[in-house]
Amino acid sequence: MAFRIGFLIFPDITQLDMSGPYEVLNNLPEAEIHLIWKTRDPIRAGGGLQLIPNTTFADCPQLDVICVPGGSGINRLLNDAETLAFLRHQAARARYVTSVCTGALVLGAAGLLKGKRAASHWMSREMLAAFGATPVAERVVTDGNIITGGGVTAGIDFGLVVAAQAFGEEVAKGIQLSIEYDPHPPFDAGSPERAGPVLVAAARAKSAKRQAERQAAVDEAAARLRGI
Repeated sequence: MAFRIGFLIFPDITQLDMSGPYEVLNNLPEAEIHLIWKTRDPIRAGGGLQLIPNTTFADCPQLDVICVPGGSGINRLLNDAETLAFLRHQAARARYVTSVCTGALVLGAAGLLKGKRAASHWMSREMLAAFGATPVAERVVTDGNIITGGGVTAGIDFGLVVAAQAFGEEVAKGIQLSIEYDPHPPFDAGSPERAGPVLVAAARAKSAKRQAERQAAVDEAAARLRGI
């Protein structure tokens, strides 16, 4: 039987949040990948890359894995009733409910992370608490059938964890070897703990407007959940 994996894609998605785990999970036995949005019209990812959905909310089959990537576009999804309803519907019967980067905030806004440990991008991680989740500073966090990845490149690690959960470590290791995932970054600046205060301050300043808009959307979404 097909192993159905669905990635929510949307305008201003960070494409590597999706394409990293896509490369891993597409190598699973009987993998059937769905790129899902409201319509099949092309989507402009952050940076301009064009993505084409092959499934809509209306015609998406029940998925084994539902995954929400991140990106600046998640700000608009946090209070998008149609998107949140779709995620709740899929999560009710999915084997794994998952996210990469700030996609975890969308799961939270859908009410799917209450009482769960979860990862996200370091700059937005603490916002998860507004949805009743416990923010965790790890590359991948598994809590029951909820699997969340940290920021952007953690999506590859996340994909391998999902692969191991679903098909065993040997399958996951084989995929890791096939894509030669053997990272040796040229700089040790991939986390705020190691990048140093000057780089961290510059990153926060560059993202201040987006983060303020995100915090406002999170506050609105969290208030809505409390009222349900």
